[in-house]
Formats: sequence, structure tokens, C-alpha cells
Amino acid sequence: MHLKQRLGQKQILLAPGIYDPLTGLMAEQAGAKAVYLSGASIAYTRLGRPDIGLVSMTEVAETIAAVRDRITLPIIVDADNGFGNALNVQRTVRCFERMGANGLQLEDQTMPKRCGHLDGKTLISTREMAGKIRAACDARASSETLIIGRTDAIAVEGFDAAMDRAEAYVDAGADMLFIEAPQSLAQMQEIVRRFAGRVPLMANMVEGGKTPIVDAAGLEELGFSFVIFPGGIVRAIAATARDYYANLIANGSNEAFRNRMLDLAGINGVIGTPQMLAAGSRYDEGSA
Repeated sequence: MHLKQRLGQKQILLAPGIYDPLTGLMAEQAGAKAVYLSGASIAYTRLGRPDIGLVSMTEVAETIAAVRDRITLPIIVDADNGFGNALNVQRTVRCFERMGANGLQLEDQTMPKRCGHLDGKTLISTREMAGKIRAACDARASSETLIIGRTDAIAVEGFDAAMDRAEAYVDAGADMLFIEAPQSLAQMQEIVRRFAGRVPLMANMVEGGKTPIVDAAGLEELGFSFVIFPGGIVRAIAATARDYYANLIANGSNEAFRNRMLDLAGINGVIGTPQMLAAGSRYDEGSA
């Protein structure tokens, strides 16, 4: 089932955040039906830096290709602001689609962008962003590749302006709307009241962010079609890594941490080492 068809169903689609092939694989093994390649998580893990526009288009493209080589799930990609103007957006769409992306989220921030739940964002004009969305739709090779229009205007221009921008992005051809960082349940309800039934709606759940946390079932009841938990895996791994390294330095071994980690056989089981070695043996010299 294509993403567009799936998003037309009443049941919400939950996409865990990932940042590399291992997290993508483990999300797939856990039963996820789609994944969200988080630009923030790439910045955190690849650069050890915040989500403030430091990650390049080619770094994201390389990550998409590596993830696609390992999993079969639909991959929705955080394409930031398209890494430039409308022509840059078209190059980004073509590249990410070739690498294996099934959907691209494009936002209306200026360069450099920053995390949607950080202060100090600035925006391009509504007209320029609508042009970027049209350019993205024109550039995609398949009409099944989702173009997701995101606005960060609530924090910059206010809620009413964000709704007006979202209206313009629907008119420009966005396949799904992402009105980032609503600050209350009332705002979330108003988003649904205005747009549900016209275009699928995306929600972003960030623990400690500006939006009230609502679980997938609650968001489905509200009328959202798609929910991402983009950076949760990095925060979970960071908390574990902090404890792991503190324990190792304090105790000189991993023994006290063994019940919180996989052993060698465990990690090999997750990544499929026995199956890969068996597959490789078919090509050994002298094999039939």
C-alpha cells in the first residue's frame, strides 16, 4: 500500500524517528509501518551538534541510501528547508527520491534553520514557500512521493498566520500538512477543524517541547493522520550512553551494566550476522 493510500485511512500512522540503518532496522523489527528520518537526530549523532542547519543535503542523502539498503519500510525524510531556493528544492527532491525516500517534509524557515521547538526562528514569505512546494511537486519522479508542507509560523507570526500559510501550502499542492509546534490542545483541535478531510495532518511529539504530548490513539481521535516521534530514540540512547560510560569509568568493566546491554550474540542476532554469513557462503570458491 502506498503512503498516500495508507494516510487516507482513519487509523493514524505512527512513524518512529531514526537516524541510521541500525535504528531503522530495529524500528522495523519492532513492528513499525513507516519511519521518519530525523534531521535533528542526524545532527545529534553525526555531528554531536544541535539542529541549527549544520547538516548538509549530501549528508542526509547518504543516510537515506544507507537506511534504504537495510529496510523495506516507507521512509519519510526531514528535508529541512530544501537546502536553498526552489531550484535547490528540486535537486533535493530528485536526490532524496533516488536514494529511497518515500516522502519529504519541507519547512518555511530561512537559512540556517533550527529545530521547530527552539526559539529564534525566522521565515521566508508565504509566496516563496508556496513556490518551493510547487517546485517539489514538479521535480518528483513519482506522484506517490509525498511532499509535506510544514510551517513554523505559530512561534513567529502567531496561530492565525500559521493557518493562513497552511492554506496556501495546500493550494500549492502539498500532500500533507505539518503545522509545527501548536501550543495547546485548543490549537490542535482548530487545525483539525479547518483542514481534516481536505488533506492528511501530521503531528510531532517532542518530550519537553512546546506541544502538549498526546498519544497516537488520542491524536487519531482528534483527527490527525500521521505522527512522528523524531528524536526520542536519540534521547533514550543518550541517557543510556551517559550511564554506560559513567559505569565503565567508575568500575573498569561492563559487568554491572550487563543486564542493560546486548552481548555479542545478541547484537549479531539483531543485525542478522548468521544469515549474512550463510548467504555469503553460497559464493565461496568451490560452492555449487
